Amino acid sequence: MELYYSALAFGFLGGVHCLGMCGPIAFALPVNRENKLKGTFQSLIYQFGRLITYSVMGFIFGTLGKGFSLAGIQQYLSIAMGAMMIIVVLWPSQKIGSIGLTGFVYKHIGKLKSKLGELLKRRDTKTLFVIGILNGALPCGLVYMALIGAVATGSSLEGGIYMFVFGVGTIPFMFGATMIGNFMSMSIRNKVQKAIPVFVVIIGLLFILRGLGLGIPFLSPPEKKLHIQENQTEMKCGGMSKCGGK
Repeated sequence: MELYYSALAFGFLGGVHCLGMCGPIAFALPVNRENKLKGTFQSLIYQFGRLITYSVMGFIFGTLGKGFSLAGIQQYLSIAMGAMMIIVVLWPSQKIGSIGLTGFVYKHIGKLKSKLGELLKRRDTKTLFVIGILNGALPCGLVYMALIGAVATGSSLEGGIYMFVFGVGTIPFMFGATMIGNFMSMSIRNKVQKAIPVFVVIIGLLFILRGLGLGIPFLSPPEKKLHIQENQTEMKCGGMSKCGGK
């Protein structure tokens, strides 16, 4: 449960971050801002589209973590994911860019933004759901951090839920941007942006503590041993190595 709190906090800070990254999309959404009831419904359709994308990504990355969990190294996985969060924050962005992954990702973003531009010109409600889905796929540093958390869950379902909770955390600010516009001053947004790296490091440390299994309630529960049934035959035969054994 403590993992989901980190997802919600990631999302809440991500909502402020999104005002700068995805705010122009939210401001330009074809929602009815004169009819508040209809506008709210339309905005929620857009938000739901984003949640679907985040949940699917969380399911995929949670499945990746599940492989490590089945191998019996989930505790080490949590430590590794926490360390990765801290490294990404502390490692200079220039060195990260020199790896070449950034260019690989962004060369495909142009088509996505072009498609979003086309959809924003339409005025039908159904389009808002598609815009939300595509918006959720846009590159975002905090989404990447949340996906690291989804891997650390070691479960396909929990990874999906983790990212869903992350998406829920982004809704208040993104909803405000959709219905009100640019309602937060630049100075406040800059202060939050400066606090985000500190928060990510704290969450990374919490993941490391969780993996260490120090027996601290909620923060570092004791390591749980993974019990795997060897085969269905032993289960059906009451634990005997061969069916029909005396």
